[in-house]
Amino acid sequence: MTGMVPLSVLDLAPISEGSDAGIALNNALNLARHAERLGFKRFWMAEHHSMPGIASAATAVALCHVAGGTSTIRIGAGGIMLPNHSPLQVAEQFGTLEALFPGRIDLGLGRAPGTDQAAAQAMRRTLTSDPHSFPRDVVELQSFFEEARPGQRVRAIPGEGLKVPLWILGSSLFGAQLAAQLGLPYAFASHFAPQQMMEAIALYRAQFQPSAQLNEPYVMLGFNVFAADTDAEAELLVTSLQQAFVALRTGNPGKLKPPAADYEQSLPLEARALLRGLLQCSAVGSAETVRAQTLAFIERTGADELMVTSQIFDHHARLKSYEILAGTMALKAAA
Repeated sequence: MTGMVPLSVLDLAPISEGSDAGIALNNALNLARHAERLGFKRFWMAEHHSMPGIASAATAVALCHVAGGTSTIRIGAGGIMLPNHSPLQVAEQFGTLEALFPGRIDLGLGRAPGTDQAAAQAMRRTLTSDPHSFPRDVVELQSFFEEARPGQRVRAIPGEGLKVPLWILGSSLFGAQLAAQLGLPYAFASHFAPQQMMEAIALYRAQFQPSAQLNEPYVMLGFNVFAADTDAEAELLVTSLQQAFVALRTGNPGKLKPPAADYEQSLPLEARALLRGLLQCSAVGSAETVRAQTLAFIERTGADELMVTSQIFDHHARLKSYEILAGTMALKAAA
């Protein structure tokens, strides 16, 4: 891409105040079609549970909805929280997606629950776990996508032989090390947990071992983009995400709230510092501002790809934000 890394979309199917899950999921499909036309590479959705403002809990089902309404953009999970599921179930779900939409499915895997302890226990019935289970589960999942072996009793159908590409997701050094050992692409959640980003990238690249899926390390980084006609308008849009972070950190998650003027200034100093830390991997502003901030982030990190997320209250403003980003980065021309 003409001096530019690929850009992709992470959408949580946000449920805005005054809206509902059905509207949010149809907005996700609308955004995926928009991203496809603009030249974005992937459209990913993430598994979260018991979150009033997120509609993508049944991630494979939501992805089927989106994949069925698009034709070329890659569709994937960013990610499936593997401790919540058996590897066989995940292989069957994503094997089914790959059978329906061949050559378009990605599967990102995380080891967090994607929720709080109460909801995690409601899903799993027990929270007892072996710290080594996640790497083992990833390897087991990989095996279900390989050709069946003679005498193999448990098989993923659909799934076997389809070789759905796996990604390791993370926000710490653990995921970086595992992705490197398994020779898998690595996606870091820098859009909300940037603290160990540079250390994780360096560790992953230094320890990477080539695999059948990947010859060289490949790093995708989460990146918030709030683009609008003016810097002031974009800075207003980002207040919806700021409110969501504060609500989550105070144990009161809810639907995505409308922008609030001077929201950050209304917070105590420690809350402002928290937000700035969480959102340091962001581009907020007009086309010119967003371009400069995005290029600076790519230059600083050496990212191979950016996974862009834009938690914007108004759906049309969200579409416009992605359109401004694609335009300023000459995405369509470079695809």
